[in-house]
Amino acid sequence: MAENNLSDKDALAKLKEIVDKIDVGTVCSFPQDSDYPHGVPMSRQEVDEEGNIWYICSAESETFTNLSQDSRVSLFYADPGNYTFLSINGDASLSRHQERIDRYWNKMMEGWFEKGKEDPNIQLLKVTPQEAHYWDSNSNMIVNLFKMLKAKVTGESEDIGKEGDLNL
Repeated sequence: MAENNLSDKDALAKLKEIVDKIDVGTVCSFPQDSDYPHGVPMSRQEVDEEGNIWYICSAESETFTNLSQDSRVSLFYADPGNYTFLSINGDASLSRHQERIDRYWNKMMEGWFEKGKEDPNIQLLKVTPQEAHYWDSNSNMIVNLFKMLKAKVTGESEDIGKEGDLNL
């Protein structure tokens, strides 16, 4: 893969493109009583104009407990079929802003919060990326394998995608 580091608006656009395309990522928080991160799959609600990634979580969750004690967070998005991946390290903040909760509320949320959108356990999780790295192929894995074999046989380089840092 060719290296293609992106900055500012280009980095924000790539971050938003990948997160919106994949939607569900693994959110890793760091428990005080463990040497290992605690990871859970979560669907993003929004990537805002500043590059913050928003989620809804429960105040009764282990993720909430961990982030209340340590704001470090790592996010991982993966679409193996298209060979697209994103790794983000950042800072998390928790809040309860009813207007934003109303905006994000949907039928699926009712399964998690039986008391509705006024449930006091609903928490907004905002992740502010501090560093990010992406891998983005131009096509699926089978096509890329064929391109790599072709390059090996012909000696010509093949474009199988780009990877790089996202400097937000």
